[in-house]
Amino acid sequence: MEKVNVRDKFGQFQEFWKPFIVAKVNGHLVKLVKLKGEFIWHNHENEDEMFLVVKGRFRIDFHNKQVWLEEGEFIVVPRGVEHRPVADEEAHVLLFEPTSTLNTGNVHNERTRERLDRI
Repeated sequence: MEKVNVRDKFGQFQEFWKPFIVAKVNGHLVKLVKLKGEFIWHNHENEDEMFLVVKGRFRIDFHNKQVWLEEGEFIVVPRGVEHRPVADEEAHVLLFEPTSTLNTGNVHNERTRERLDRI
């Protein structure tokens, strides 16, 4: 049982779109990721996904709308819903999702991270 300073953890990496594990909670992972630019359209067939903005802002595109998230705000994207995160400027985001969640969901490409590092 150790406390985690999220700001310090974000300072330990520079890569965008590469999640890092910071904790495990009852079969779920707490991940930190830096966003900048557009991600890919994807969905997660079996997992809900929570995005919490720690720093900056970004939007999530859905086929029928866009949702902007500011610091301190979060959204839960239900399983099966196709979405695409987009950050015009660097954003720091905490993710909370089951351990089985692949960052690119149903799509496999150069941004897919099969194995995540813990920081």
